[in-house]
Amino acid sequence: MKFNADVSSSRRKSRKAHFAAPSSIRRKIMSSALSKELRAKHNCRSLPIRKDDEVRIVRGKYKGREGKVTQVYRKKWVIHVDRVQRDKSNGATSPIGIHPSNVVITTIKLDTDRRAILERKDRKPTAAGGDVEMVE
Repeated sequence: MKFNADVSSSRRKSRKAHFAAPSSIRRKIMSSALSKELRAKHNCRSLPIRKDDEVRIVRGKYKGREGKVTQVYRKKWVIHVDRVQRDKSNGATSPIGIHPSNVVITTIKLDTDRRAILERKDRKPTAAGGDVEMVE
């Protein structure tokens, strides 16, 4: 069921918008879930992935591996994790691309902008939003 008349529900248009998305929108699409500890600490479920975050791969061939994100390759929709690489026939190693939805962030690289994002996304119930008792 369609709720917003301004947004198309056409499969063709949705796919075109997704794959032709600019880098700023790809950043948001390439988000990863936070680990249970970070989720409890920051009251936030997911965050756009970033270069020096530490992640654990939870799906696919490399499931269970942990490492630091070395590159966020927005053009190819993948991230590169250190020590997740393939040896080529000429002896060189090439990083394997992992989709951000298949990893869990275990350590966040915090700077001022990232802190501001976490504070803004904080889902902690506020005094106004929670149950308020009426006093006469």
